[in-house]
Amino acid sequence: MSKAALKARAQVVRILVAAGKAAPTPPVGPALGARGVKSMDFCKEFNARTAHIEPGVPTPTLITIQPDRTFSFITKTPPTAYFLKKAAGIERGTGRPGHDIVGTVSLKHVYEIAKIKATDEHLKHLRLEAIASTIVGTARTLGIQVVP
Repeated sequence: MSKAALKARAQVVRILVAAGKAAPTPPVGPALGARGVKSMDFCKEFNARTAHIEPGVPTPTLITIQPDRTFSFITKTPPTAYFLKKAAGIERGTGRPGHDIVGTVSLKHVYEIAKIKATDEHLKHLRLEAIASTIVGTARTLGIQVVP
């Protein structure tokens, strides 16, 4: 393939942005500016689309940038670790997973998180039990104990 043909393809940028708080500062500004997109346009649209979410919630975003510098984006549900830390009432996970326990969550919390995560496009085909088991694994790496 020629260089022109490679450049003519849409680019996908993945960033984690706080809901309702997108600004043309890093990580948004440099990621989009380097690809010729006005970061302020993205910020306005992103903040409008995430206005219903509690401000500051980390929102994974997939931005598709077309060769003509137009863009579209998809927002996903916040990371599992965010939900687990919020449910356990902790600020951060442990530095020694498997050794230290910094908090606990109930199985009910795990299934509530699984229901939220099931709305993500890449998890739609999985059973709720499968999503819940990945959440339990994430809890273990954060040092959060899952109790019945």
